[in-house]
Amino acid sequence: MNLKKMIFINSILVFLLCFLTHFVYDLLPNNLFAIFFPVNESIWEHMKMLYTTFLIYGIIEYLILKKFDIEHNNFLITTYLKAILCIPIYLIMYLPFYFNFGENMIITFIILFIAILITNFIGYKILKLKEIPYQKIIAIILIIITYVVMAILTFKAPHYDLFFDTQKEKYGINDYLIKK
Repeated sequence: MNLKKMIFINSILVFLLCFLTHFVYDLLPNNLFAIFFPVNESIWEHMKMLYTTFLIYGIIEYLILKKFDIEHNNFLITTYLKAILCIPIYLIMYLPFYFNFGENMIITFIILFIAILITNFIGYKILKLKEIPYQKIIAIILIIITYVVMAILTFKAPHYDLFFDTQKEKYGINDYLIKK
């Protein structure tokens, strides 16, 4: 197996893992899991799910790269960049469709898979670059900072459409819309 084959395989596996991570908080509701997994059906919480899924899959991907002795560089920073870049890539494709036509699960899943595929292709290019100095330390710091921001946006969600769960009419973990 080579890196090019892994792009497609990784995309399928990340896509499938998204379905598992979607329900973790529902199964084990607590404040720690609220930071990592979606607490409601808002667009933002699904982006948090996507980010966490890429990081979890990064562990699996690392084991695959080692098992098949596939040459690569910059693994940790690549994993972080894939996790964070997939969010705007997905939103750029998804939001125009969503705001113009509403929710359509089939289109949503197609857009999600395409975003994951594009993100893994970008990651492939970064893995082929010359080793970036301090990339592991930089990645760890960025992962921590990103989760701090995600925690704030989960527990104190701004009142914008991106953070609004239309099913439960709430923002974040426990900020319900009060109708007047």
